[in-house]
Amino acid sequence: MNELPQDSEGILQAFLGYLSVEKGLATNTRRAYAQDLHKLFLFFKQRKLQWKTVKEEDLVKFIHHQSRSGLSSRSVARIISSIKAFYRYLVLDGLLKKSPAHNLSSPKIWFTLPKFLKVPEVERLLDQPKTEDKRGLRDRAMLELLYASGLRVSELVTLRMEDINLEDGFLLCRGKGGKERLVPLGTSAATVVDNYLLQARPKFLKTDSVYLFLTARGGPFTRQGFWKMLKKYALQAGLDREISPHVLRHSFATHMLERGADLRSVQLMLGHSQITTTQIYTHVTRKRLRRVYDQFHPRA
Repeated sequence: MNELPQDSEGILQAFLGYLSVEKGLATNTRRAYAQDLHKLFLFFKQRKLQWKTVKEEDLVKFIHHQSRSGLSSRSVARIISSIKAFYRYLVLDGLLKKSPAHNLSSPKIWFTLPKFLKVPEVERLLDQPKTEDKRGLRDRAMLELLYASGLRVSELVTLRMEDINLEDGFLLCRGKGGKERLVPLGTSAATVVDNYLLQARPKFLKTDSVYLFLTARGGPFTRQGFWKMLKKYALQAGLDREISPHVLRHSFATHMLERGADLRSVQLMLGHSQITTTQIYTHVTRKRLRRVYDQFHPRA
């Protein structure tokens, strides 16, 4: 076997480095793994267990402990996935001969339907920024672009000038794990973004910047900064439910599928590595189809 780090923090950092360098996972994903494993190591410490000598029954006790603490099935499934990935890494790297997590199985996950806006609600939201000033032009462009492309908020705020091609109607998105994808851009969003570039962005510039969307200080947006701006416009639009940037991403996917887009195309535009992740949106469209059937079929 290879030489093991002497402490839990050391092996955790080695694992996170493997996720970054070898697996190419995004920062947020690595952070989720770290949070899950910190809980596991704390459990070991409280029970005077060693992570390199634990048995399957020890891991099962930890999972039961997490489940009883009130975590959802989805959260427990993620923790199990983190544990299995961690011990798989130790085996692959020759640090352990056998994974004690090999036989762990995830609880059945009942998918929660993603929250999304109806088309009129989206239109009300997009109409909120006042485009007579530079802030309104920028904010309208960001909202339009997010809904038109289905980007994650982290992808939106890190867009660079070179990533967008208004003439051909495409943008280049750098997603999770550094993966790149081309996303089509509709005429409406392209027009609004073009107006922002011509009339507003030069007024935000303090020094040269590669980023497409700039704050009043001339720097790139943070995810929290955009979320705060979105919530303000949602309140103005009279949307009384909790609105997050991901709701616009969900709305993009749902509206595409409702209008006949195929699942594979939506998967590519969203940047999902697995089509099973995209399939959650089919639950929404099936629910709508059931409602339409019940309303209009004479023998429903």
